[in-house]
Amino acid sequence: MGNMLPEQLYRKILQIIPNVERLQPGEALKLKSGEFMDLNVDILSRDGDSIVVALSHYYNHFLSGDPIPDPDMEIAIYPKLKMAEALSYQDSFYYRKVYPDFPEKNTYHPKVKQELNSFLNTWLRNLKMQGHRVEGEERGMSK
Repeated sequence: MGNMLPEQLYRKILQIIPNVERLQPGEALKLKSGEFMDLNVDILSRDGDSIVVALSHYYNHFLSGDPIPDPDMEIAIYPKLKMAEALSYQDSFYYRKVYPDFPEKNTYHPKVKQELNSFLNTWLRNLKMQGHRVEGEERGMSK
């Protein structure tokens, strides 16, 4: 598997969110797919080399009815390198971070990085299979 995974993640993200590289911080999208939970995409930051996005599903808490993000991931996309990687994962039970001092990347947790990238790869595959697409964009319509 090696270094192929960041390139696969990048390709899968572009298949689901084709315009992600043009989005600016503060912009948000909602991807719909029939009976499946919406996918929320929030652009958190961008600089010359990377775009940081948050992907999340929300469900309503069974007691309070409050929307709870689960899962909620932060992902870095590197357009020039055609790569992407998971930065963090959060659900109702726990929070994990690849780089404790992000955006400084001097220290990181290799095992967490591998696990989160693997989860992200599976999640993106499932989102694509479920047909998630940006609201208002029809299937097969691309520029």
